Amino acid sequence: MSILDNKTTVPKPVQGTPDATGELADLLALMARLRADCPWDKKQTNHSLIPYAIEEAYELGEAVQGDDDEDIKGELGDVLLQVVFHCQMYAEQGRFDMSDVITTLQEKLVRRHPHVFEAETLKDDAAVKVRWDEIKLEEQQAREARGKSKRRLDQVKAGSALMQAQDVQKQASKLGFDWEGIAGAVDKLDEEIAELKHELTDKSTIEVKANIREVEKELGDCMFALVNVARKLNLDAEAATLTCVHKFKSRFGYIEEQLELAGKRIEDSDIIEMDALWEAAKQHERSL
Repeated sequence: MSILDNKTTVPKPVQGTPDATGELADLLALMARLRADCPWDKKQTNHSLIPYAIEEAYELGEAVQGDDDEDIKGELGDVLLQVVFHCQMYAEQGRFDMSDVITTLQEKLVRRHPHVFEAETLKDDAAVKVRWDEIKLEEQQAREARGKSKRRLDQVKAGSALMQAQDVQKQASKLGFDWEGIAGAVDKLDEEIAELKHELTDKSTIEVKANIREVEKELGDCMFALVNVARKLNLDAEAATLTCVHKFKSRFGYIEEQLELAGKRIEDSDIIEMDALWEAAKQHERSL
């Protein structure tokens, strides 16, 4: 329902080929048209869009780091698309529309900034952060009053799996659920790797695929245990993994470049040649 008029407004699809006007109402009408006429857009659900929303947020972060205006505008638009897409589908369900989302955001911003819109005076950003957390606590208490129960790990924010894993472990550690030193975390990692190997060793591909959900669980346990080792070392598991990703991309790029210089396509190479170039890429890194 709309917060202001108790009615949910479903945008009407734009007719013909629309112009790019820069107006929110026109964007909503364009989204409504896509939902009506595009086979892919029509079959999406709020749940099916979750991976895309996460992906677009990360791509926006990369664009900001790259500091290219065209890339940033494009990625901001992609993030906005996710908001518009979700609002369109919730409006179709008669639950709420874009005006409700905007109103909720406006109310939240005013509520969380009493030092701007009310008589409160906060001297610096640290005081603002303290007051912000107090207001969030009040909001959580209001949620609980609506029947939304809260448990100790509910404060873990949404994010990548690695980020959430590390935060979950950190919060559990504050409550005493943790090993004293790193040895216990390493032993647990060894235990989980052994269990994964047990699911994979001496089994055919068909057998592994038939038991793929159990393999997935064991793989997840290994990754969770590895994150725990990172946490015990005061390292950020997400940053460590991103470092590895960038390193892999750099080395693979080196392979492509060397093959191109030799007049070859990477599709025409084999693993032996690529592995040799991989080792050369590592040597090249050391020389920089």
